[in-house]
Amino acid sequence: MSNALFKVPAIANEKVLDYKKNSAEKQNVLQTYKSLYKNHIDIPMYINGEEVRTGTCKSIAPPHDHKHEIGKYHLASEKEVQMAIDSALNARDKWGQTPWQSRAAVFLKAADLLAGPYRARINAATMLAQSKTIHQAEIDAACELIDFLRFNASFLTQIYSDQPQSASGMWNQVSYRPLEGFIYAITPFNFTAIAGNLPASAALMGNTVVWKPSDAQVYSAQVIMEVFQEAGLPAGVINMVYGDPVMISDQVLGHADFSGLHFTGSTEVFKNLWKQIGNNIHNYKTYPRIVGETGGKDFIIAHPSANSKQVSTAIVRGAFELQGQKCSAASRVYLPKSKADTILDQVKQDIDKIGKPGSPEDMTRFVTAVIHQQAFDRNVHFIERAKKSNEATIYAGGQYDDSCGYFIDPTVIVTTNPRYETMETELFGPVVTVYVYEDDQWKETLKLVDTTSEYALTGAVFAKDRYLINEALEALENSAGNFYINDKPTGAVVGQQPFGGARASGTNDKAGSALNLLRWVSPRLIKETFVSPEDYSYPFLES
Repeated sequence: MSNALFKVPAIANEKVLDYKKNSAEKQNVLQTYKSLYKNHIDIPMYINGEEVRTGTCKSIAPPHDHKHEIGKYHLASEKEVQMAIDSALNARDKWGQTPWQSRAAVFLKAADLLAGPYRARINAATMLAQSKTIHQAEIDAACELIDFLRFNASFLTQIYSDQPQSASGMWNQVSYRPLEGFIYAITPFNFTAIAGNLPASAALMGNTVVWKPSDAQVYSAQVIMEVFQEAGLPAGVINMVYGDPVMISDQVLGHADFSGLHFTGSTEVFKNLWKQIGNNIHNYKTYPRIVGETGGKDFIIAHPSANSKQVSTAIVRGAFELQGQKCSAASRVYLPKSKADTILDQVKQDIDKIGKPGSPEDMTRFVTAVIHQQAFDRNVHFIERAKKSNEATIYAGGQYDDSCGYFIDPTVIVTTNPRYETMETELFGPVVTVYVYEDDQWKETLKLVDTTSEYALTGAVFAKDRYLINEALEALENSAGNFYINDKPTGAVVGQQPFGGARASGTNDKAGSALNLLRWVSPRLIKETFVSPEDYSYPFLES
């Protein structure tokens, strides 16, 4: 029985390790990477705390070395999906009634495991199977996931402590119940931290989960499940399945006890899932919660007063880190004519220094491979169209090679048409498009930025004058859920920059804050009257 008001340990963002030459952490992660590369892993599903193998498998290969198989994972049939649903439902009552501090302890322990004995493994797995550089793996798979797990425990206590006023003679209380049913978590390939957070955040609040990670992220997802199990997560709380996404979603969303979707992925898929939920609404016991973070066509706009080198650095980092495979990546840029040549020349110089993409095992690489053949083909398609267009020029890059890995050089397209296709279409690759505007068209260009894209995820403005910055903030109020002043539009930190966007970019429920966790509880108001009335009449009834 709980007889104390507990506090979680003090929370701070996990320190990002530098992986300097000859450092212990660098040697450790390289050794782990080489070991994983050589060994062939057999990845099961996790249902009711058990490893489940069907014998129907798909192979896994590094995007930067796609002819080398490093493992396989087992695919679910309808039977295994139903097992996962039943397991989640069977675990729900006991997990939901578990004291919050016990639930929080599981994920706080998981965070410490990732910070210590599992750090090299989660980073190496992310480098190997998602083709991230060590820096990108460190800030994602280690630090951000650790931050999610720790800060969410703190956010939970904030939510639970929010209680109503009570008048004399009564006590009003709010309990924050888990949702009635089970949660469906669908996670993307590009962020190991997001993959871990989506099921974990819902589970922390007392829910049980069926989790389908991206096929391209199964390798590090398996490490996450190892960590959760070692941290003491009870059987059935999070059930991980892989396989045909349509089959899995049809079965999950068709179930009467489906109570919530936690999603990160493409806008088109999210809209289709939303429609499917709507079509099934009469079958559900409750109105499902729908939380989604989807695509982006994220912008940088520079005023003539901006610092040229700061802008060029923001373009290079914002557009080409993780090969542009971030929903927040800078993919459309608006430069003033008076500074465009200088900024573009600085960008090209940086791209020349970056050199060719390669394996993340070579830690001098800034860019590696895109995730798979479809991503490669999509970006190559638009690069080739730009080469033939009379409205666009390949200013830098434009080369590619998929003979060994899915390698695309960092590419800059300059267009004379502000609505050229790569200014509007999300490519999710190392391609950025630049439009040069006349210096006296600042206000008109702000309107152009706002109206060009269906998305509204991230954006950045570079300027010196505060009036100009405020003008951009007002004009672009609805254009980005995360807005950056004199900084690249990527790199949100848990607890510092809660992340999410609106319009076609999602429901803007701000991962990395208490706002997201509130979506996974159903408040119940309890009013207790200490001395109950025994006469129905009121004073106004007296004659």
